[in-house]
Amino acid sequence: MKKNVLFLQGNEACVEAALYAGLDFFAGYPITPSTEVAELLSYRLPRKGGKFIQMEDELSSMCAIIGASLTGKKTMTATSGPGFSLMQEALGFGVMTETPCVVLNVQRGGPSTGLPTSGSQGDIMQARWGTHGEHAIIALTASNNQDVFAMTVEAFNLSETFRSPVVLLLDEVVGHTREKLILPEPGEINVVERLKTSVPEGTDYHPYLPREDGRLPMSDFGHVHRYNVTGLAHDMWGFPSTNPEVVYELMRHLVDKIQGHTHEISMTKEFHVDEAEILLVSYGASARTALHVVEDRRQRGEKLGLLELQTLWPFPDEIVKKRCAAVECVIVVEMNMGQILHEVKRVSDNPEKVFLANRIDGSFIAPADILNILRIIQGKGA
Repeated sequence: MKKNVLFLQGNEACVEAALYAGLDFFAGYPITPSTEVAELLSYRLPRKGGKFIQMEDELSSMCAIIGASLTGKKTMTATSGPGFSLMQEALGFGVMTETPCVVLNVQRGGPSTGLPTSGSQGDIMQARWGTHGEHAIIALTASNNQDVFAMTVEAFNLSETFRSPVVLLLDEVVGHTREKLILPEPGEINVVERLKTSVPEGTDYHPYLPREDGRLPMSDFGHVHRYNVTGLAHDMWGFPSTNPEVVYELMRHLVDKIQGHTHEISMTKEFHVDEAEILLVSYGASARTALHVVEDRRQRGEKLGLLELQTLWPFPDEIVKKRCAAVECVIVVEMNMGQILHEVKRVSDNPEKVFLANRIDGSFIAPADILNILRIIQGKGA
């Protein structure tokens, strides 16, 4: 069968994947380096019967996709650095109301306006802890266009499965790298649809009562059931409650429905890890450089391997812990001051053997940045 092969940017691959996953509604505000997503969807989405709206800012964009999702639509927004910061309050509302939606953040240098056209991976911890209160979140990433497509579809699938906002963390380098994408045929990648309630009209519907499998069937807001939606702590009917038992059960549910399924959500890619003595751990665009170093040094007889993270949150503790325990040392490769380094050290049995190769100046991390650390570890420098 002849494959549909495209040559496009990572941001464009994300658009193709969102449409493949069944995107119905997009609300956003243009911001470098994610603007191509909004630009393309402004005319691609209406052609398939969907709705596109440019909002006045990022907070309203987040609120709009939550509202549209509650009516039964698959929704998405796209932003970068400062815009992602503005979305945090509404992101917390999406967590509390258990509303499926996808938030794309094409990361750039910060803080504040920072480096709008340069790559960075500085929003990893913000994706996890940006909104206030105890909560869990799903955050995915990708290093190449084929994976951008797969992870975008997976973001929609996970948002529907766990009834939660899902953050897709790309970076400027991935978003603007132009390369081949083999477009999957319809049905080739599984697409999860909204789980609708079977409770008939006129029957008592509990919008926040999980089934035995943990999933919460939804009823399109404004359709046959009337129910309450609030950012306040609430009971299974959605009405505000300060009862400690009710609040406790709600908070445990919001966290456990994701953290308790870490093994199902966790996705990684492994390159030469089984025979590795030195393990590189990386993600996003940085993983491309890390893989180049691994392949190059292996040709010289050095036993390097790469663990590429595709799920950043919930952090894949078990996988990382297992792979770190099997090697002599670990080098975390990322474009920040060590946000994933902190997590790798946390789960490692020997955190003193976990090192950082990084850049924080807006320049794409180069093989030399990794090799300099490698030489120090091997006693060949410094």
